[in-house]
Formats: sequence, structure tokens, C-alpha cells
Amino acid sequence: MNNYVIGLDYGSDSVRAVLIDTVTGNELASSVHYYQRWKSGLYCDATINQFRQHPLDHIEGLENTIKSVVIKSGVKPEDIKGICIDTTGSSPIPVAKDGTPLAMVKGFEDNPNAMMILWKDHTAIEEANEINTLAANWGGEDFTKYEGGIYSSEWFWAKILHVIREDEAVKNAAHTWLEHCDLMTYLLIEDKDLKTFKRSRCAAGHKAMWHRDWDGLPPEEFLGQLHPYLAELRGNLYNETYTSDVVAGNLNTEWAQKLGLTTKTVIAVGTFDAHSGAVGAKIDEHTLVRVMGTSTCDIMVSPHKVIGTKTVRGICGQVDGSVIPGLVGLEAGQSAFGDVLAWFKSVLSWPIDNLVMNSNLLSDDVKQKLQAEIDAKFIRTLAEQAENIPLSESIPTALDWINGRRTPDANQELKSAMSNLSLGTKAPHIFKALVNAICFGSKMIVDRFESEGVKIESVIGIGGVARKSPFIMQTLANVLNMPVKVAESDQAPALGAAIYAAVAAGIYPNVIEASKNMGSDFEAEYFPQADYVKVYKHRMESYKTLGEFIENTIKSKEYEFQV
Repeated sequence: MNNYVIGLDYGSDSVRAVLIDTVTGNELASSVHYYQRWKSGLYCDATINQFRQHPLDHIEGLENTIKSVVIKSGVKPEDIKGICIDTTGSSPIPVAKDGTPLAMVKGFEDNPNAMMILWKDHTAIEEANEINTLAANWGGEDFTKYEGGIYSSEWFWAKILHVIREDEAVKNAAHTWLEHCDLMTYLLIEDKDLKTFKRSRCAAGHKAMWHRDWDGLPPEEFLGQLHPYLAELRGNLYNETYTSDVVAGNLNTEWAQKLGLTTKTVIAVGTFDAHSGAVGAKIDEHTLVRVMGTSTCDIMVSPHKVIGTKTVRGICGQVDGSVIPGLVGLEAGQSAFGDVLAWFKSVLSWPIDNLVMNSNLLSDDVKQKLQAEIDAKFIRTLAEQAENIPLSESIPTALDWINGRRTPDANQELKSAMSNLSLGTKAPHIFKALVNAICFGSKMIVDRFESEGVKIESVIGIGGVARKSPFIMQTLANVLNMPVKVAESDQAPALGAAIYAAVAAGIYPNVIEASKNMGSDFEAEYFPQADYVKVYKHRMESYKTLGEFIENTIKSKEYEFQV
């Protein structure tokens, strides 16, 4: 029989859909939609780390991409058996009592607090600190222990607490909150009962302190000490959660008509992009899958008999079934990876954007062509020149904390820094320092896993950075001192979502079997170079020293000044 599935992957800038043959894993069609409101910079303020997205960007993307792949593939609608959606996270959004996203309710259309709070929004640092203090001192269970022991401003409760304190109207109108992956799944299914809707185990476990040890989410007694609204909200959320091999419901009539599909198509429970990306890359025990884009998420799986009741300090959670049902999913990551290099490009582009592109000496046509050429060559040229800098030449030391630190030991108050600058330091030297920094940050994550007894035997890179930058991947192999494979698929998270959909639709008995048949092959492998390994080991020590100085000396001095 002809059986096909669709995986939908929501990233920071765009949503991507793939239509997959469940027998071969071949991609028959793909489509990308860029968020127009986000692209225009609406509802965001980088100066205060506020990053919000309007749900209409996501809804328009859902319709455009799925319709596109159905038409392109020529597949019969009745042969498309399942859809699964992955998104960034934690990216919660307030909804009204009828399930309508609050930003689509009259009076809230342009209110940033009614939007989806994107994963990299760090406006809730103070609230995260309060949660950590309460968890450690309230006299009951430490609800952060399966979240690495530190609750982050990037996560569910901290973001909600910040918004409802800042905006009384949103607090009063928000009946409940949905993670982005849950919202998009909810929109597609027939049953609109929010109380029985199947929420994502992945999202709840890694970001909302859900765990079976305390029968679900933290209790009202704990949440109410943060704010009475959170205790009330607890009753409008959920107790049980579900893995993404489970059917959330069938495609409803409205969306079936919009997408050109039938109501027989099943919709799987939603998940996060990094976790589905690991499935798309055929994750296995002792394998670290690095989803490398604007940030990174680092994913591992472990049998219960290995991880047991042990908690891994300073990571982003360990959750039963968040990656592969039956195994414990472990998550870590860096708050900025590609974003570090994008920031540097933005800094260097200032004179181009403000002088060259505003010059009256150039025609509009020349400016347009020049901008296109610069965009195409900018990072590539920097990388080529950085790669050619001799090992013996002095390179600055940089930190990768341009958007705070996610792992190990989340601290979103930290800022980046650089040392060892001289008159001989040029743009390629700084670029190389930043590449080193993001790789050193990766090494800190690997070291933390291994120091906690989680063995790593292989590393797989997926995502745009992994596929497009041999320089970064070779540097990573040298810093980690272990081989790094690169997944062939352009859309590993969407492919992983499709794999979940295939299991939910009953085409495969489990995620492991589906992943073996449908998962991505590998297109490259980078091996450590002995001469570089030795040099990078020394430079890693400089990175640690600078990091300790910034975190322990500079941050403490800043606190003294504030007091």
C-alpha cells in the first residue's frame, strides 16, 4: 500500500513541511514559509531580550506549506496517513476559554504579551530566579531536580509569571496556556475539549516541571506561593501527558478542506524540534545529537536501568519518552550558536547598511546586487580567512554567552566577553575566536554529561550550521577530540516528526523501527586532527578562565553596584 506522512517543523524564522514515503524514507516534497510579521521585527525588542511571535504567522505557514507539499507530490489525499508537528520550545502562548489564541481575540491583536513567547525570550530572568529560590527553600519536593536543578527564564512557568505580572488584561483573559507544539496540534484536530486534549510529554517534562514522581505538574501549594494566578492556572492545565507516537486526534473538517486532505488523516501529539531532529538522525544510546542552528539543543537517550533515579546536574531536563518512548530523553544546549556569528555579521555590516547602502553614488540596482553579493560571501569569506590563520598566531579568547548560558547550569544573566585583543587582531581573528567559543561551549556540555556518568561514544550534527560550515564542524571535532557525523537530511526535525506520524498512524510498531527505515543517512564525517587537538586543549583552558572571571568576579561586582 502507498502510505505517506507529513512532518511540520516550526523554527525561529520559518516553518518547513516535508512529505515522506514511509517505506523508503524518501522526501517527495518540501516547502518553507517565512514568518512575515516576525521578519518585519514586530512585537520584539532585542534591547530587553523580548522575542514574541504572532500565531497568524504560524497558522499561515501551516496552511501554505502543507498545501504546497500535497500539490507538489501528487500523492492522493487518502494516502496521507498522518501529520506530526514539532516546534521550538519552551514557547508558550495564552488562549481564551474556547481555545482561541489570545492574540486573535479582539483587543489583543497587537499586544506582545498576548503573543507566543519565543524560546529565546529572556524577559523572565527575575521570575526564574524566584522559582529556583522557592524550589530550594519551600520545605517540600524540589520540582527542578529533573530539569537539571536550575529553572530557566526560557521556560514555561517563568514566562507566564512575568507576563501576568506585567499585563493585568492578559492575566484576566488567559484561561490557559499552550506550548506552541500543542497549540498547532490542537488547531488541527476535531475534539476541542481543552481538558482532555493530549499535551506533549516532551514539552511538559523538559520545560514545565511535569513528572510522574509528583503526579504531574507542581501542585497548587507550590505555584500559589509564586502567584495566585498560577495556582488557578494549574487547574486549567493537565495531569497526564503523551509521547509523540500517540494519536492526538483526527484532522478536522475545516482544516481537511483547507489542506486538500481527508479527516482520516491522524494528527500525532506534538513535540519539540530538537527531539524530533534526534529521531530523524537515528539517535541511539551513547550518541549525542547536536541540533545546530541559531542555538543548539543537545539530545541523548538512556535506558531506565542506566539512568535510574540519578539526576544529571545543570542540563535542560530528563524525561521518560521525550525522544523515544521507553527511553529517558536527556536535553542540554547553548542559548546561542549560529546567533553568535549572526551578531558579529550584524556588527560588521553596520557601515555597509548605514553608509554604502545609503550612498547617492550608487544606483538602486547596484545596491541591490551588491547586497546580494555581500550576503552570499560574507560568512564564507570570513571562514576561509579564519581557517587559514596559522595555529601559532595569537587568537582572542571569547565566550559564547551572547544570549546567556543554557547548559551547563543555566544562567541567562551572563553576557559574552572577549580577551587577548591587540592591534594585530582583525575581523577573521575575531571570527575564529567566536567559532572557537561556540565549540568550547559544546565541549563544556559533553564534559558535564560524562562527569555525570552519561557515556558519549559518537556525535551527530544536524541543521543548517552542520551542513553548511565544514570549518565549524572540523573545529568541533578537534575541540571535542572525537569524530562528528553530519546528517544528510536538510530537514531532520521535520523528518523526525514524520517518523512519529508514521508510528501514530500504525504504519510502524515503534519509533526505533520507524527511525531505522525512515531516518537520515550521513553525508560527512569529521575526524580530530592531532596537532589541532593539542592547541585547542590549551585554548579551552583560556575559555574556562575567562568564563570563571566573568561569572564570579564581573557579575558579582555588577550586583554590588546595583545594590
